[in-house]
Amino acid sequence: MKTYTTRDAAELLGISEPQVRAQARAGFLSPGRGPRNSYRFSFQDLVLLRTAKALSRKKLPTRRIRRELRYLKRQLPEGRSLSGIRITTEGERVMVRDGSAAWNPASGQLQLDLAVKDFVSEVAPLARRAAKRARESSEPLTAAHWYQLGVDLEAAAPAEAAEAYRKSLGLDKRHADAHVNLGRLLAEEGKLAEAIEHYEKALLINSKHSTAAFNLGIALEDQGKRALAITAYERALSSAPDFADAHFNLSRLYEQAGKRAAAIRHLSRYRMLVKGE
Repeated sequence: MKTYTTRDAAELLGISEPQVRAQARAGFLSPGRGPRNSYRFSFQDLVLLRTAKALSRKKLPTRRIRRELRYLKRQLPEGRSLSGIRITTEGERVMVRDGSAAWNPASGQLQLDLAVKDFVSEVAPLARRAAKRARESSEPLTAAHWYQLGVDLEAAAPAEAAEAYRKSLGLDKRHADAHVNLGRLLAEEGKLAEAIEHYEKALLINSKHSTAAFNLGIALEDQGKRALAITAYERALSSAPDFADAHFNLSRLYEQAGKRAAAIRHLSRYRMLVKGE
C-alpha cells in the first residue's frame, strides 16, 4: 500500500518535489502511482529517501549513493519493520544489521554509520497520519493493508500497530507475518503466553517461518523453558542456517546445559556470520 505523496516526502526531507521525483526515478525506491500518474510512496521508500539525504551530507557522489541504496533496497523487503536496522562499516566492508543477522550488501567500501531507526522515528508521524486517513476512508482495507499499516505504526504507536495487526488477522487469520509481529509486540508487554500462541499459529501456517521459530525460542526462554527454547532455535536454523542470533542463543543455552561442544560449534558459526566469512 503506497500511502505517501511526493509532497509528504518533500516536507519530511526539506527538499523540493522535483528532487523527490528525481530520486524516485533513480532505482532504489518502489513507488506506486496515484491519480494523474503521481507518485505514491511506501513507508520504506520514505526511510530510504531519508537515508539518501544523510549520505549526501557526507559529500558522496550522487551516483554512488544511489548505487549503494539499490543494494540496500534488496535487503529491506517491503513489510519488514525497519526500527532495528543499522548500517555500519567493519574494516573495509559495509555491514547491515537488523538484530537477527548481519550481512555485507557487497556494494563497495562506503564509510558510514547510520541508525535507520532514527530515520524511522522522523517518518513515523506520517504513518500516524496515514493510519488516520485509512480509518476515516469509506473504502474498506484488506488484511494486507492493515498489516502494512501495523508495520508503519510500530515506531510511533505500538498499541495502534497491534490493533492494526489484529484487524489484519480478523480479515485473514492465516496471515503468518501479522501473527509474528503481533506476537512480538505482546512479548514486549510481557504477555508471553499470548505471544507464544501467535508464534505457534504462524508456524502452523508456515512451518519454515524462521522468525516465528526464533521469536518462539526467545519467549520460551523468558518463561524458563530452556529445552523447548533450544528446540525452537534449532527449528529456526533448519530453515535459515545463517540466522546469526539463533546460533548465538543456542551457544549460550548449550553452555548452560553443559554441552560445551555444541556451544562452541554454534558460537563459532555466529562469529563467522557476524564477520561475513
